[in-house]
Amino acid sequence: MKTRIEFTRAPIAPPAPDFSTRELGARLEFFGIVRELEDGKKIPGLFYEAYEPMARSQLEKIFQELLAKHPCQEISFIHRLDFVPVGEASLFISVLSRHRQAALALMGELIDRLKADVPIWKHAKK
Repeated sequence: MKTRIEFTRAPIAPPAPDFSTRELGARLEFFGIVRELEDGKKIPGLFYEAYEPMARSQLEKIFQELLAKHPCQEISFIHRLDFVPVGEASLFISVLSRHRQAALALMGELIDRLKADVPIWKHAKK
């Protein structure tokens, strides 16, 4: 199992997946894109901030819990910080797995846990 956690202030550039094994049957990618409306009002983008040491620690813990439930071979996680304009990605997650069921379950749970448990905050530009 391979995991990667990155915080960046630049536009997200997804890494190439590791296909060193021929036993992978699923590759999922999720991009979280900044929408034009926040609380019913048009915005130019969102500001993201994180307490990075705690966010990284919490993500590592979540990865371990989810990988025990849903065996996957790789998780790559990138979150953009600072200002992210409408239409650009603030989040990228990639999951590689032998089977699609494990990858789909892990991805869904990871996104839910990210929003509930990881110290990353967003606010609209004033």
